[in-house]
Amino acid sequence: MKKYNISVNGNTYEVEVEEVGASSSESRPSQVTTQVKRPEPSPAPQPKKQEKPKASTPKAVPQGAETVSAPMPGSVLDIKVSEGDSVSEGDVLLILEAMKMENEIVAPRSGKVAAVNTSKGASVNSGDPLISLE
Repeated sequence: MKKYNISVNGNTYEVEVEEVGASSSESRPSQVTTQVKRPEPSPAPQPKKQEKPKASTPKAVPQGAETVSAPMPGSVLDIKVSEGDSVSEGDVLLILEAMKMENEIVAPRSGKVAAVNTSKGASVNSGDPLISLE
């Protein structure tokens, strides 16, 4: 067995190493010196900043129109309707992702889409207007 002192990150460790398969008749060097150069740390790559789309400015809600609001904070994945479309009660208006789940936001009643108050990819808070129905 041979004993070595190894220094790692400023801490010194005493290590015992046993040679395997060497016979006692073989000549062994009296001292072996190995230098290990630690590579210089390269600066970590900076991640690119991705700008999240902001919720678009809500449009004016027509007189007597009903506003469908976001039931929870999340991101708008897809908008299934556009202004002027006729919808029936229960039709899917848009898909809202919240807590890694896709939630279908449905029409509370039949009517015509008066305004779409958000955009695909927008982050919305609970209570933000999403779609207005006439």
